[in-house]
Amino acid sequence: MTNTSRLQTIVRPALMPALAMFTAFLFGSLVIVFTDFAVLEAFKNFGSQPGAAFSAAWTAISTAYGSLLEGSLGSLGQIIAALQSGDSKEIIDAFYPITESLVAATPYIFAGLSVAVGFRCGLFNIGAEGQLFIGAICSVWAGFALKGLPAIIHLPLALLAGALGGAAWAFVPAILKAKTGAHEVINTIMMNYIAFRLSEWLLGDKGPLKEPSSANPISPPIEVSAELPRLFPDPIRFHLGFFVALGVAFVVYWFLFKTTFGFEIRTVGANPNAARYAGMNITRNLIIAMCLSGALAGLAGANEVLGVNHNLAFAFSSGYGFDSIALALLGKSHPFGVVLAALLFGTLRSGTTRMQSVARIPIDIISIIQALIIAFIAAPAIIRAIYRLKEAGEGEGTVFTRGWGK
Repeated sequence: MTNTSRLQTIVRPALMPALAMFTAFLFGSLVIVFTDFAVLEAFKNFGSQPGAAFSAAWTAISTAYGSLLEGSLGSLGQIIAALQSGDSKEIIDAFYPITESLVAATPYIFAGLSVAVGFRCGLFNIGAEGQLFIGAICSVWAGFALKGLPAIIHLPLALLAGALGGAAWAFVPAILKAKTGAHEVINTIMMNYIAFRLSEWLLGDKGPLKEPSSANPISPPIEVSAELPRLFPDPIRFHLGFFVALGVAFVVYWFLFKTTFGFEIRTVGANPNAARYAGMNITRNLIIAMCLSGALAGLAGANEVLGVNHNLAFAFSSGYGFDSIALALLGKSHPFGVVLAALLFGTLRSGTTRMQSVARIPIDIISIIQALIIAFIAAPAIIRAIYRLKEAGEGEGTVFTRGWGK
């Protein structure tokens, strides 16, 4: 393979997601402009003062995206000044936005891997959010109910409880899909609602997980031995879970691309008829893939209660499971791509607070951009038409699902 061919092999898979993101941000700029009253006021005088109108539009866009960037990655000038001063507090303040972005990216890595594994087997696991809730419930129970254990045993047990909880929750739609053909989209959506209501009952008045001494619907705090260690002093919340997530991503890559089980799962996802003809067990592979997907989503919930919150509260997840669908699409269902997409989404989520406070742009604008990214990736013909790209060759695409009802 020549250097040019090798470069094309590396760049081509990333081209469509990159263009989809770029286009989504361009459309997001239009949304920012058309929802900014100052810009709209300036455009009323567009005939007489076109420069002022464009200047107002540019100011609105640059302020919004500039504050988003600063809120998620910090200020380069502040970082350099803090490092030169050597003051520990200034250094912590300067790097705080970056660490918060990594904290936000960690559950995205787990949840994105969850959906990606399902995609690889031709399954559309929309139930990652519910499996995340169940994983958090199981982890927080293991975290506060098991006492007297050393951290080296308690923490892995709490993580394992989260993974098993998510896997068990995913087993129901998996067995229905494998044995009866019931579509996993419907069943995982319904399982989400059951998980939400179950968590509300568990944390409600007289619920078995509710902290008796608190009027709020929260669980008791987990034992210190079950907490994912934080790597820096307060207020930085960056914890060991980020590196656990990276390790899990590597294991998922190894499983999917270096083992016989992974090969069978990918074959079933690519062509179940060919897989059946080759003697592969379709039922077993569907169940394994779905349960593995649920386990990864459960780990996302475990990460939140063991590393960030240290208890379980109502609606503790802000949609990580649903956002993970976009992550898996953006990362083309590859563990490495999912990690990069998770870092992007974590950065976007972390920076939205500052964007809202400084530029007074609603957080919903990020949801719009995420939705546009999904739309452009799901409809690559739009991107090809906009940028006049050639049709992708055979084998360049990635198997996501086999479609509704198949």
